[in-house]
Order: sequence, then structure tokens, then C-alpha cells
Amino acid sequence: MLTTVGLLTIIAVVALLISNRVSPLVILTLVPLTAALLVGYDFDEITEFFESGIGSVMSVAIMFVFAILYFGIMRDVGLFEPLVKFIVRISRGNVIAVAVGTVCLGAVAHLDGSGATTLLVTIPPLLPVYKRLGMSPYLLLTLAVTSVGVMNLLPWAGPIGRAGAVTGIDPTELYRPLIPVQIAGLLLLIAMAVVMGMREKRRIAKRQEAKELATVGGGDSAAEGSEAADSTAAAGAVDEDEESPEEEQRRLELMRPKLIWVNAALTAAIISILMLGWLPTPYVFMVGVCLALLINYRKMQDQLDRIKDHAANALSMAVIILAAGSFLGILGESGMLESIAEDIIQVAPEPMLQNLHIVLGIIALPLDFVLSTDAFWFAFFPVVEQVTASVGISTTTAVYSAGIGNIVGALISPFAPALWLGLGLARLEIGKFIRYAFLWMWGYSLLLFLAAILLGVVEV
Repeated sequence: MLTTVGLLTIIAVVALLISNRVSPLVILTLVPLTAALLVGYDFDEITEFFESGIGSVMSVAIMFVFAILYFGIMRDVGLFEPLVKFIVRISRGNVIAVAVGTVCLGAVAHLDGSGATTLLVTIPPLLPVYKRLGMSPYLLLTLAVTSVGVMNLLPWAGPIGRAGAVTGIDPTELYRPLIPVQIAGLLLLIAMAVVMGMREKRRIAKRQEAKELATVGGGDSAAEGSEAADSTAAAGAVDEDEESPEEEQRRLELMRPKLIWVNAALTAAIISILMLGWLPTPYVFMVGVCLALLINYRKMQDQLDRIKDHAANALSMAVIILAAGSFLGILGESGMLESIAEDIIQVAPEPMLQNLHIVLGIIALPLDFVLSTDAFWFAFFPVVEQVTASVGISTTTAVYSAGIGNIVGALISPFAPALWLGLGLARLEIGKFIRYAFLWMWGYSLLLFLAAILLGVVEV
């Protein structure tokens, strides 16, 4: 009974999350409640399940609120603006430099853990450069979303935060062993950008050569018309994404260029304290938000406005994490997850169970096409954790094995809202993007998974 109801609950949650027709808050709250009632638990027992689940994710939810507020304020004050301008300036005119600059800009922009923000910072300033050099905008989007993937290893980014909520391990504790993996990932990403940039340079040269031959043959008029149309469309796309005068004025009012080094020092101090583990992660960001407000905005109303402007992003993630806590509390404390894992162990071949984490590391990115990030971590991974634990695979190894590919591929999934934003900004089609990016991103995730094994982060 527990296995049947548990499986139906997980299937229902996954299907509803994938459908994008109902809020994750509604799904993660009402579906497990219905399941617990069907199994026969009374309200007192369900209350205990709920309190246990909420207690396990409370610190993660608080961390998300204050981390998003902090990096939102840092973006407002213009901490990342000089680096954005520098990368755009030095990469002009060189195809390979533009590709490398794209991943560097994307990595820096994703320090706040928001995929949408990263694409908003990366695509509009670089799209005209790509168009001017004849580079494919699909390359721009591929490099940008892969940058999001490797930076998603940060503890305040969505996937690791979700993993912490599911496992009960502090996200910062999960992240510390991943630091060398992330460094390796950044180096691999730069190498991938160089390779893709060289490939793009050859493509542009071949196209230019074909164009010159067509011109000599007198058959270039159609091609020129097509190029002109593309240039016009690109220019229109860039114009549409430009800020209105009022928005630009408001953005400039919020910036604090004279305090950039103070804000940079504060950010470096916060990250250092997080890595050293001197204080709890939520408290570090809470103190960081307070200091950032005091340093940059002296008036109380200005401070309240900064909190108000970023509250929606902060609370939306915290609400989902809390709802996931209730979901996991009911499935875990009721015995459903344990029952599912026991039944899987009975029917699955022993060699497959012993190497399940390796299999998951290989197929994690393709799973993004059938599982959203929420569905992966809150519905699929708890079962994986139960099964792997039964054969002696540590929880952290299961997280890293299953998570690396999922994290890298977070924005190749059609279920990722930020991807649709990126497609809209660059005026691209999702089918063509997936065909262009899939093999590159999957290959990159496999190399990163291999790096995690070689560095001893994933136990084999």
C-alpha cells in the first residue's frame, strides 16, 4: 500500500510539475496531503510529518531569501557593471575572444544564482557583437546557459539548495567539496568556448568565401537580401530590449560607483566567511544584506525599496523550498520512500544497484528533458537517495553523481522559464537551440562528472 501510494504520489507530482499548469506550491502541498489521508494517517500524524519536513528545510529557505536580496542589491549598486563593460570592450572583433568573454560574463552574472538575471545581463549587450561578426546567436545562448550550469554549483543557486533541502545537509557543506570541481568546470568551459569559437570562425570564413564566389558568379542578390533582412531583424530585437529613459534613469540613481571597492570587499568577505564556515550560511547573508543597505542607501525608505524590489524573487524560491519540505516530510516520515526503495532493491539486479550513481551521472542531463528541476530533486532524487544508501553509496556521492548533469543541463530543459526568456531575448527557436546545444552540453557534463571522479568528489 505504501509503495503504491508513494509511487502514484511521485508520478502525480512529476507530471503536474512538468505540465506547468499549477504552481509548485500547490502541487507540493496538496498532493502529499491527499496521499497521507489515503494511506490512513490522521491529522496528528500528518502534523508531525509536516513539522519534521519544514524543520529540515527552514535554514535553506532563509538562506535563499537573504542571498537573493544581497546579490540583487549588489547588482543595483553596479558591482558587476565594470566587468560587464570590460568583457564587452575587449572581446570586440575577435570571434574566439567573444566566445570566451561570453562564458566569463555569464559566470560572473550568475553569482546571484538567478538564471533569468544572467541571461538579461549576458544576451542584450553581446547580441549586437555576435550579429556584427556574423556569429550564430545559438552559440551565444549555448555558452550563456552552460555558464549558468557550472555556476549553479554555488550553494545559494537553485539545484544545490534543493539538494540540501532534500538531504538535510547544509548547502554550504555540500558545496565545499565541489569547489575544485567548479574550478575545473570553469576551465573546461573556457576550453569549450575556445573550441566552439574556432569552429564558429571557420564557419564564418566558409560562409564569407561562398558569398564571394556567389558575388563573382552574379548570384548574390538573394543572399544579400537575406543578410539584410537578418540584420534588420537583429537590430529590431536589440532595440526592443533597450531600457526606456525612465528605467535607465532609475537604474543610474541606484548605482554607487564610488563605493564599488567597498562593495567588492564586502562580497569577498561574505564568500570567505561562508567557505570557512565561521557562521551559519543564512546568518552570513542576513548580516550581509544589512551591511549592504547601510553602506549604499542611508535613507530608510531607500532601504525598504531595495528589499521590496527583490522580495518577489526571494520569496518565490523560499515558498517552494518550504512546500518541498512538507512534501518530503510526509513521504519520508510516513514510510513511503523507504517502502519504494525496498521494493526496488528486491527487483533490481545487484550490479546495477552498485553502480546506480555512475549511471545517473551519465544520463542526468538527458533526464532534464522529462523532469523539471523541482521534479528531479523533490520527486525523483529522494527515491534515488534511498536506493543508493541501501547499497552503501553515501548521500553526498549520490547528490554529486545525480546532480552534476542535472545542474549543467538546467537551462536546456523546456521546463526552465529562464530558457524561454533567453530564447526571446535572442529571437531563437527552441527546437533549433536544442539540436545545436545538446551534444555540446551533454559532453561538457560528462567531462565535469569525470573531473569529479578524478578529484575524488564522486566515489567509484
